[in-house]
Amino acid sequence: MSEHAKIKPSHLSRIAIVYVRQSSAAQVEHNRESTARQYALTQRATALGWSTDRVTVIDEDLGLSGATAHQRSGFARMTAEVALSHVGIILGLEVSRMARNNADWYRLLDLCSMTDTLIGDADGVYHPSLFNDRLLLGLKGTMSEAELYVLRARLDGGIRNKAARGELRRGLPVGFVWGEADGEILLHPDAAVSGAVREVFERFAEFGSARRVWLWFRNEGLSFPLQTHARAPMRWVAPTYTAIHAVLSLGAHRN
Repeated sequence: MSEHAKIKPSHLSRIAIVYVRQSSAAQVEHNRESTARQYALTQRATALGWSTDRVTVIDEDLGLSGATAHQRSGFARMTAEVALSHVGIILGLEVSRMARNNADWYRLLDLCSMTDTLIGDADGVYHPSLFNDRLLLGLKGTMSEAELYVLRARLDGGIRNKAARGELRRGLPVGFVWGEADGEILLHPDAAVSGAVREVFERFAEFGSARRVWLWFRNEGLSFPLQTHARAPMRWVAPTYTAIHAVLSLGAHRN
C-alpha cells in the first residue's frame, strides 16, 4: 500500500505533528543541518495533504536524550495529543528522534493504533494497526534502542581506556587546570583565583570543616571565582558550599 493510500480524510482533518529533537545541546549547536532537516518535515506534511495551519512543530525537547521520556515535555505533549485523537500523523526524521527506549516507543505505537494515528519518517508512512507496518516500526524501535546501547558501550570503553592510560580529563573545580603531563593538575595561573583557592585550604587547616570555611567566606563578605565551563569567562560571586567542598575534595584526592 502506498503512503498516500494510507492517508484518509479523517487523518487530514486532524493536525500533523512534526517532532524535532537532538540528544544534547552540543548536537543542537553543531549538527545544524540535521536540525534543519527535521524542521523541513513541515514541507513533507503539506506534500502529504495537510494544510499549513494544521501542521504543528514540537521542538521543546531539543537538547534532551531520547533514552527516556522522563523530563521530555515535548514527547509528553505529543502523546497527550495523540491520546485525545487530535493527531492525524506524527512525522520525525527517524524513529530514534521520538524514542530510544522500547517501552516508550511501544506505548506510543499502541496509542497511535487505538486512535488511528499515522507515523511517518524519511522512509515512508506507517499505520501502527497494520501488521506489516507495526512489525517494521517495532524493528526500527529495537534498532534505535540497540544503537543507544552500542554508543554507550563505546563511550564507556573509551573512558576506561583513557583512564587506564592516565589521559582522562574531566571537569575540574574552579581554581584548578590540567597541566601538560598525564594526570597533572595545577592551580589556576590567575593570581587572584589561585589565591582564593589557597585561602580555602588555609581556613580548612584552621577550622577542619568545609562548612565552617564556607561560612567564614560568607561572613567576611568575600567573593569566590565561578567558571561554568572551560571557555566561559571567570566571574566572582558569593561562594557556595558546593564550590568550597569541591575544591577541598580535589585537594584531598591529590594528597
